[in-house]
Amino acid sequence: MTEETALFEPPGDKKTLESVNRFTPRFGADGLMTAVTVDATTHQVLMVGHINDVALAATLKTGEAHYWSRSRQELWHKGATSGNVQKIVQILTDCDQDALVLRVDVSGAAATCHTGRTSCFYREVPVAMPAQGLIEIDGERHFDPSEVYGKS
Repeated sequence: MTEETALFEPPGDKKTLESVNRFTPRFGADGLMTAVTVDATTHQVLMVGHINDVALAATLKTGEAHYWSRSRQELWHKGATSGNVQKIVQILTDCDQDALVLRVDVSGAAATCHTGRTSCFYREVPVAMPAQGLIEIDGERHFDPSEVYGKS
């Protein structure tokens, strides 16, 4: 990761962040910010990812979602392997500019999750009885992960 000041203006104080009409993203101590990704048409939450300054710059330049993979420690162009590229429709930032919402259209099979499902959020935790286990709310797979990623 590079220092955020190299690609973006450094964030100002709280009042400036909340009132000035200038994008100065505030990355955490680990160089990342949270990005919630939603389908631009259905408003379904597709995934939650993390973005560093390089991923954010690539997203803004290409109009396609890029993230920082914490598990692989590398830049991740979402859909580069599966073909399910996330095309940016809108990017929202919160009041102190340390989190993003990416509104996207997904190409290909329209599956965001590496399991082949539309969304990474395909299970529900029952609030009243969490011990009973998760409830699958979207089990349909749009592709076979072992065919796309070559692992089981």
